[in-house]
Amino acid sequence: MPHQTAPLRLFSACALLLGSTLAHAQYSWIGENGVRQFSDRPPPPSTPQHKILKAPGRLPAPQAAPAPAAATPGIAKELPDLAQRERDYLKRTKAREEQEKKELVEAQRRRDDGERCDAARQARAQVESGIRISRVNANGERSFASDQERAEQLARANRILAECR
Repeated sequence: MPHQTAPLRLFSACALLLGSTLAHAQYSWIGENGVRQFSDRPPPPSTPQHKILKAPGRLPAPQAAPAPAAATPGIAKELPDLAQRERDYLKRTKAREEQEKKELVEAQRRRDDGERCDAARQARAQVESGIRISRVNANGERSFASDQERAEQLARANRILAECR
């Protein structure tokens, strides 16, 4: 009895294998936007028969040569070639580097302005505090600022601070 089951199993496996190929029915058609569609379900009813490339029980449609890109409707211009893409890339890179350089210069200018304004605030606070302001001259001798020099320093600090606001 065990010898009779082997041919039966082989026959059953072959029948299942042959039946499974029919279960994988494939459809192929050109969609509305010109793209080739693949599915196990039939195309929509609005699809014309000449656009259905493959259906179960039907021979596949002969493959037509693809149209050149310039003759394809809906494509306004051709894709850029490698040299044009390289030129565009270099142009974008140069523009980005110039923008970064401008931003660095602007950031440095803002830092310098901030330092100048801080120094002017300190000078005004020192002059308005009333303490004696001393300097060391070229000979190494200590001298004190006169009232006129203090007024000039205060005016200079106020002028700088007027630009800071």
